[in-house]
Amino acid sequence: MAIEGPFWRAIAVFRVASLVYAAALMAQHRGYEQPVLGWLVIGVMALWTAVATFAYAAEPARRWPLLAIDLLVALACLLVSPYVEGAGQGAEGTMPVPATWIAAPVLAWAVHGGRRLGAVAAAVVAAGDLWLRVRTGQAPVLINGAVLLFLAGVVVGHVARLARQAGERMQRAIEMEAAQRERERLARDIHDSVLQVLALVQRRGRQIGGEAAELGRLAGEQEAVLRRLVAPASAPVPAGSADLRTLLLAHASPQVTVATPATPMILPAPVAEETAAAVRAALDNVRDHCGPGARAWIFAESADGAITVTVRDEGPGIAEGRLAEAAAAGRLGVAQSIRGRIAGLGGTVAFAGRIGEGTEVEISVPVPGPPRPRGGAGTRG
Repeated sequence: MAIEGPFWRAIAVFRVASLVYAAALMAQHRGYEQPVLGWLVIGVMALWTAVATFAYAAEPARRWPLLAIDLLVALACLLVSPYVEGAGQGAEGTMPVPATWIAAPVLAWAVHGGRRLGAVAAAVVAAGDLWLRVRTGQAPVLINGAVLLFLAGVVVGHVARLARQAGERMQRAIEMEAAQRERERLARDIHDSVLQVLALVQRRGRQIGGEAAELGRLAGEQEAVLRRLVAPASAPVPAGSADLRTLLLAHASPQVTVATPATPMILPAPVAEETAAAVRAALDNVRDHCGPGARAWIFAESADGAITVTVRDEGPGIAEGRLAEAAAAGRLGVAQSIRGRIAGLGGTVAFAGRIGEGTEVEISVPVPGPPRPRGGAGTRG
């Protein structure tokens, strides 16, 4: 993955720096009995440094053969050190010819497979290093190199694994964001074209009546289905607020068609809940007066600083003055459950309909704007 690129580049830099360090030791140290063989080992190290740098830079090449060869080359260069040192092996200050270069494959295994494989590679290299130190009588310090190798393998492997997981999460987040942006773009396009046409067909069909009314009903159903398909996924809502669309879509059923905008309709939570309760009361009236199988439509739109929700039915309609008569007779269902709720929010409710043409309830509530800064002592001259 791309997230591993910096790790492989860092290992390449480590190889080059360790190679330079090993060459400097070979040039300055006079204790090697076979300097020609030593420089031959340095040459092998330089050649493999170049090969490994380019091989690890190509992601498809990071496979087990390369990792295994890397480890074997480091071990070979390490185990040939006694032949280069000759009788001087084990003398104070004498280091194996590869010096710190042998840690490079441990780091490569750790980056490729995590802390477990880093520990495995460290164990293999440490075993070779310990064998040399025991063979040369360096028992008091034989554990230091092994500990450092294990620390390097485990720590670098753990960090590489965390970086890989972070990269995967970031990639998923980028893909989800791109998909959401595309969904929102499609939703806007569909809302500005197809959904408006379907809504127009539905309204005109009801007005014309007859077979056109059935076509309007079908258009309304398809509009509701399409709106649900293009509706954006639930997005975080600010604390104390609610999306009125979510509350209205809960009323959707085979008898109730809900049509809302493609974008959220954010209101303060109490305002959204009271508005949804008023819509629920309007639907209850439809069932009470038109029967449980009566069809109803809910339309919601936001414009000019207000949200308007319209509830329509195909029932027998309502006679002029019927609501006033019901209120005078003490039946306050509409007055309290719908008008009372919305009036408390600073909104309005309008009823329309004639006998035989169904009833329409239009509920409008204002959308609170951002708070305006208050003038204070700082505004005085």
